Amino acid sequence: MKRSVVILPSTDRILQNLGENIKLARLRRKLSGEQVAERSNISRATLWQIEKGSPAVAMGMYCQVLFVLGLDKDLTKVASDDQLGRKLQDAELLVSARAPKRKQADE
Repeated sequence: MKRSVVILPSTDRILQNLGENIKLARLRRKLSGEQVAERSNISRATLWQIEKGSPAVAMGMYCQVLFVLGLDKDLTKVASDDQLGRKLQDAELLVSARAPKRKQADE
C-alpha cells in the first residue's frame, strides 16, 4: 500500500518550481528525458515526476538527477544562510547567560 504525502500548498509550489528548474536545466543541456533517466539510474516515469515536483519521489533521486545535470553542488546552498536559525541560536546564548532570578523578600 502506497502512502500519500500531504504537504502544505507553499511547499508544493516550491517543489513544483524545483521540478520546473530541473526540467529547464535538462532542456538547456539538450538532453532527452530518456538520457537523464538512464544516467541517473531511474525510470523515465520517475524523472517525469521529479520534473513535476512530486513530493513522493525520494530526495536521493532528485540528487541523482542534479548530479547528472552538474547541479549537485547547489544542494550545499540549502539552509546555508539560515538567518532565523542563527537569531534563535544567538537568543538562546543570551538567555543562558542571564543571572539567576533574585528571591523575593517575603520568601
